[in-house]
Amino acid sequence: MQSLIILGRQPALGLAELESLYGATNLRPVGEQAALVAIDPAQINFARLGGMVKFAKILTALDATNWGEIQKFLESAVPQYLGFLPEGKLRLGMSTYGIGVTPQRMQATGLSLKKVIRTHGRSVRYVPNVTVDLNAAQVLHNQLTQKLGWELLFVRDGQRTIVAQSIAVQDIDAYAARDQERPYRDARVGMLPPKLAQIIINLSNPPKNATVLDPFCGTGVILQEAQLMRYGAYGTDLEPRMVEYTQKNLDWLHKRMKTTQAFCCHCELGDATSHQWTHPFQAIAAETYLGRPLTSLPDPQTLQKIIQDCDTIHKKFLQNVARQAQPGLRLALAVPAWRAGNGFKHMPVLDSLERLGYNRIRFAHASADDLIYHRANQTVGRELVVLERK
Repeated sequence: MQSLIILGRQPALGLAELESLYGATNLRPVGEQAALVAIDPAQINFARLGGMVKFAKILTALDATNWGEIQKFLESAVPQYLGFLPEGKLRLGMSTYGIGVTPQRMQATGLSLKKVIRTHGRSVRYVPNVTVDLNAAQVLHNQLTQKLGWELLFVRDGQRTIVAQSIAVQDIDAYAARDQERPYRDARVGMLPPKLAQIIINLSNPPKNATVLDPFCGTGVILQEAQLMRYGAYGTDLEPRMVEYTQKNLDWLHKRMKTTQAFCCHCELGDATSHQWTHPFQAIAAETYLGRPLTSLPDPQTLQKIIQDCDTIHKKFLQNVARQAQPGLRLALAVPAWRAGNGFKHMPVLDSLERLGYNRIRFAHASADDLIYHRANQTVGRELVVLERK
C-alpha cells in the first residue's frame, strides 16, 4: 500500500469513490478516517477526489501506538530527514488519527522537536494543535505541503502506527471560488457542493475522454466538474431557466479555465422522464429531483405524498434511460432520502431496480446505508445510488 488518504466528513462516501476508481482489492480502510491505496502517489489525481481531505506518502510504520514511543522515534528520526529539505525556515505540523493523545501532549512534543531541529542548525516554526488533527485551512495557510513545509500524519492501524507526510490537502479556496463565484445560482433547486458533484462523477467512473450526461442539470454544477475533470459534458433540464443558467455558468467556466474548451459541451431543454438524448454519452451522473424543499419533517400523510411523487418521477426516468442505454452503462445518482426517526425513508423504486433493467452496484468497503450525504438536522438527504444497465 503506497498512498495514504485521509477521508472527509462522511468516510463511506470517500471509500466508495476510491473503490470505484481504483478497485476494492487496491483499497484498505484504516481506522475510521483513513484508507491505504495500493497505487503510486504519482498516479492519483487528488484534485478530482471530492471525498478526501488529505493525500500523503507513507514514510514508515511503527510497531507501537503509544505516543511516548512515537515521540522517541521522532526525536531520533527527524534529524536524519533534515538533510533532504531545502535551506530556509522550516514549518512543522502534526496530525493524529486514532492515536490516544491530547492536543496538549502533541504541543509538548512539537516544542521538543523544535529544540531538536534547532540543535542541528535549522530554524523551524511549529504549528500549534488546537485539535489532534490540523484541518485543510490550517495546512494551506501554513504552507505545510510546500517545499519547506512538513505535516506529519500518525494513523493507528491496529497495533501499529503509520507515519506519513502530507503532499496535498483539499483546496477549499478553489472549491469555494467555483461554487460562490458562478454567476448564476438558485437556492430553490438546491445548492449541490462541487465536492459532492466530484464524488457523483467518480462513482459513475466514466472512461477516459467520455461524455457525462446529467439529465437534471439544474445550474450545471456536475457538468462544470465534469469539464474540469476533462470529460465532455451533456446536460438537459425540464426548466428553460435552468438550461440558460447552465449555459451561462459553463461559458463563465470556459473563460476562467481555458483548458476545458477542448472538450464537448451540450445543454438542451428536456424532460428526463421522456427526452430522447441525441448526443452520445458514456456515463450518467446526476443529482435528481429531490422533491419539495423541507425544513422539518411534515406529517406522515404529506411525507408519503412527497415520496410517491418523487418515486413516480424516478421510475419514469429510469425506464426512459433503460430504453436508450447500452448494457454496461453506469449511472451515479444522488436521489432523495427523508430523515424519519433514527433513520431515513427511501423511495420504493429502489427495491425494484432489477425489474427496471438495472443492477445496483454494491461496495466492499462502504454499505448502502452509509451512502447518504447529509448534515445534522437536515430533513432531506442525498442518497448515492450507483447502477449499471443490464
